[in-house]
Amino acid sequence: MILAAGGGTRLHPLTFATPKPMVPVLNRPVMAHIIGLLRRHEITDIIANLHHDGEQIASYFGDGARCGVSLEYSRERELLGTAGGVKNVAGFFRGETFFVIGGDDLADFDLGAMLAFHRRRRALATIAVLEVAPGQVSQYGIVVANARGRIHSFQEKPRPRDARSRLANTGVYLFEAEVIDHIPPRVFFDFGKQVFPLLLERGVPFYAWRAAGYWKDIGGPREYLEANLDALAGKAGLAAPGEEVSPRAWREGKAHIESAQIAAPVALGEGCRLAAGCSVRRSVIGARARIPAGARLDRCVVWEGVKVPAIEARGAVFAPGCVVWV
Repeated sequence: MILAAGGGTRLHPLTFATPKPMVPVLNRPVMAHIIGLLRRHEITDIIANLHHDGEQIASYFGDGARCGVSLEYSRERELLGTAGGVKNVAGFFRGETFFVIGGDDLADFDLGAMLAFHRRRRALATIAVLEVAPGQVSQYGIVVANARGRIHSFQEKPRPRDARSRLANTGVYLFEAEVIDHIPPRVFFDFGKQVFPLLLERGVPFYAWRAAGYWKDIGGPREYLEANLDALAGKAGLAAPGEEVSPRAWREGKAHIESAQIAAPVALGEGCRLAAGCSVRRSVIGARARIPAGARLDRCVVWEGVKVPAIEARGAVFAPGCVVWV
């Protein structure tokens, strides 16, 4: 299940008119990258819950066929929370083991290895965790587990001196169907705040799997820009967007670049136009975007169809109706 119902308030103003799973990373909606991760691990029966501008998501992905998966939707009139949304579609899982991943989590994990760990431990629930630097623990929910991965407790964004672990909860979960029995019906219920404490209290087999690879919670504009720059740098395990016209410079279809100055890595969307005399480096340019003469862009993300003003910008996101420096 992909959790795609949230309002994305931390990502404002980018999500005023765009649901968070649809914000583009390397010129593809972040949810498309999540589906790609699932499909690479032969997970092709997927459901997503929808609420905030959910029809944009359903319109773009349809039944999932063009992504090589079968995709269904659960439309929530009122938000049910991460766990309540799962409970609402309990019948979809047909009593089988299932993954849950956030619609704003960009990850490149070996889900097959996570499943093997889960089964070896005979776990009811498994959380994918990543070890973070000591100074970063205050940014994450921290998982405290023993040497075999059995979870003992959680800490929510502890101060570095108070942290009992450096294992960050990535929001990638693996459950047996029995977990749904611990979630009440038709109420707002959250995995982190309510279900996980219940599982600890009831002593069920609850484990942390140490993941390796890339993960980014696209929480705010800064993290969003970082995700795009990481993808450009090849850190996120994403497929290169189109034809590589020079090392780490990609062009999708016909891009009009005239005599613009381009310094890789860059990604150029279909039909974008870069005027003579502009400069673009370390940036993602969306389809049909316009970069005028005199513009100087460095570490920028430009959304589809946006006309950028003739300015010098570094560390910026250009989206319809807004320019965000981060």
